[in-house]
Amino acid sequence: MALIEKTSPGSFCWMELHAADQDAAKQFYNSLFGWDAVEFPMGPAEVYTIFTLKGKDCSAACKLQKEEQQQGVPPHWMLYIATDDVDQSTSRVKEFVGTVIAGPFDVMDKGRMSIIQDPTGAMFCLWQPNESQGIGIAGEDGAFCWADHNSKDREAAKKFYGALFGWTFSTGEVKGEHDYLHIENGKQMIGGMTPPEMLTAGVPPHWLIYYMVADCDGSTNKASGLGAKVIVGPMTIEGAGRMTILADPQSAVFAVFQSMM
Repeated sequence: MALIEKTSPGSFCWMELHAADQDAAKQFYNSLFGWDAVEFPMGPAEVYTIFTLKGKDCSAACKLQKEEQQQGVPPHWMLYIATDDVDQSTSRVKEFVGTVIAGPFDVMDKGRMSIIQDPTGAMFCLWQPNESQGIGIAGEDGAFCWADHNSKDREAAKKFYGALFGWTFSTGEVKGEHDYLHIENGKQMIGGMTPPEMLTAGVPPHWLIYYMVADCDGSTNKASGLGAKVIVGPMTIEGAGRMTILADPQSAVFAVFQSMM
């Protein structure tokens, strides 16, 4: 089990589902990944759900706000990226042509955050931990393992994230402008950037979150049986593993990955 004791700046530290029907979402992900749900009251009629796996925090869910639904925002997964100083990082977002949607603001005693849109249009959150470091488990069946940035302007994304977090980008042995890029945070490989020509026309820029599974095909069939839609796959990634991109029953998109290494 890959336990996380301390969040490193520039790492993916939290995954948050924004669901139209929070209870239905809990049932789906519990059935698919075996997650347990711990509820925290957030007001008269709202709760924040923290999903746990083997006793460790692994993701979360909240209710998609009425204002968001009225604006046409669909259910979705939001990715958080760690920083030592959210105020400073947020101010630098503007320098690097990103947009600050909200914040910085405190989340009780858990941490401090802001909501950001990168220059390509993809959304993410900055997180400065206090009482909550973020996920406590990764790279385990049912836990987060990877994230892909998807946009038509990959060069703008590389420039932005490289400047903001110090990320570096690399390909495999065969290098070229159309290759999949790996994202490295320090010495750790944490995610990737999809070649623009592989993206589906009309799909807005976004971060795609991956969860590890022991059996990609079996998990895909199980998700489908629970009401999910198969968007891509199952498919083999040579030298790495097998993956499927899914939309849960409420249309929030995520991926599952089976390592073959």
